[in-house]
Amino acid sequence: MSPQHHYMAAGNDRRAFLGNTGLSIGSMGLASLLAQEKAEAAVPLPQPHFQPRAKAVIYLFMAGGPSQLELFDNKPKLTDLSGQKPPESFTKDRRFAFLKGTEKLLGSRRSFGRYGNSDVQLSDLLPYHREIADEVCWLKGMTTDVFNHGPAKLFLQTGSPQPGRPSLGSWVTYGLGSESQNLPGFVVLPSGPRGPRGGSALWSSGFLPTNHQGVPFRGKGDPILNLQSPPGFDQSAQREFTDAVRDLNKVRFDAVGDPEIQTRISAYEMAYRMQMSAPELMEIQGEPKHVLDMYGAEPGKASFANNALFARRLVQRGVRFVQLYHTNWDQHGGAESLDHELPIRCKEVDQASTALIRDLKQQGMLDDTLVIWGGEFGRTPMGEDRTPTGRDHHVDAFTMWLAGGGVHSGFTLGKTDELGFGVVEGKVHVHDLQATILHLLGIDHTKLTYRSQGRDFRLTDVHGRVIEEIIA
Repeated sequence: MSPQHHYMAAGNDRRAFLGNTGLSIGSMGLASLLAQEKAEAAVPLPQPHFQPRAKAVIYLFMAGGPSQLELFDNKPKLTDLSGQKPPESFTKDRRFAFLKGTEKLLGSRRSFGRYGNSDVQLSDLLPYHREIADEVCWLKGMTTDVFNHGPAKLFLQTGSPQPGRPSLGSWVTYGLGSESQNLPGFVVLPSGPRGPRGGSALWSSGFLPTNHQGVPFRGKGDPILNLQSPPGFDQSAQREFTDAVRDLNKVRFDAVGDPEIQTRISAYEMAYRMQMSAPELMEIQGEPKHVLDMYGAEPGKASFANNALFARRLVQRGVRFVQLYHTNWDQHGGAESLDHELPIRCKEVDQASTALIRDLKQQGMLDDTLVIWGGEFGRTPMGEDRTPTGRDHHVDAFTMWLAGGGVHSGFTLGKTDELGFGVVEGKVHVHDLQATILHLLGIDHTKLTYRSQGRDFRLTDVHGRVIEEIIA
């Protein structure tokens, strides 16, 4: 008998005896034992600091920085002055990523209309968004500190432009846990031709326990590579193996007390449970045809539309935080033009983003699910010296929207100047948005801290205010 086999026999004799007795009192005893062990392993969820408005988040991240001037923020004066040098008073002391100071103002070539009772302006690139004009809270005064893609994404997701800090989803699951027993509390759903700049640091748990990091799911096939057992290794053998590894890890934890060992135990248990739950999650062909058509989802095809539907299904199953990353929103010009590439990106997400809001509302889930849409920064009022032209990164003014989860619907906060250079009222900094997301989940952002390297860290560092104006 091998040492491993000996350990399994010695450490699991009750389970082996009960399991080998077949369809008798033994199998009933095994079920009872497993239920008992599950109950013993259950840990109460952390409690929020106060009554939450939302219990889950779906974050639709448009990686690259969508142009607010082509989508949400119509500037007739900018169009009138297109081709002229910008006034020095607008550009003085402002930072840009690639502009050299010779660029001209660039008016939008999109047509805008006003929609809904809220009379919100939307361009012709987002026709489906018109259906949710009165469901959304528009933040038109967003600002950030960082104008390069990777660091700006990290800043929005972790509160720091340097990698190594926990992401927003990790902080949320650390503070609240997850109601799902069979799926991770924080799931990441990427779409587009590549991953977002910043990579896995965007959903890292940083110095928090690693069971709080985001788990990326693939859009088709097995959601996670190597999730299924190899041929000939049935569920019984898998359970026996998982139990043996768990018991060995417990012995090691008792000896050294390393909390990461507990995380490793949880990871094995979660992987075992996901073998049953994850494949069912991906089977969207069971959704009614009208729901698939509403999203534009196609079973078996990786797409933002499928991911948006997966997000609703994940939240229905108790997942706390779902992050969708859709890439290639970086329209500087040339091959990445505002006239060619931007319409493609909008078409890929417009219908499904709108369908998600409508679906959540129909399912009775919108009131306690917070949906967020936006990128890491905006685009400049000047065009770049490329043919065809595009826009540079802009940190001083951009637009995001929120829906559900306790925010005002059909409400706009923020206004930019007549050329779109800066915010003149209703300014919202990235740290303010982070503080507000936590607040809607019942968390005081100043109290959600973790001690690392001799100091207490938090998502918002020493900044951030709750945006009381948008809370319903």
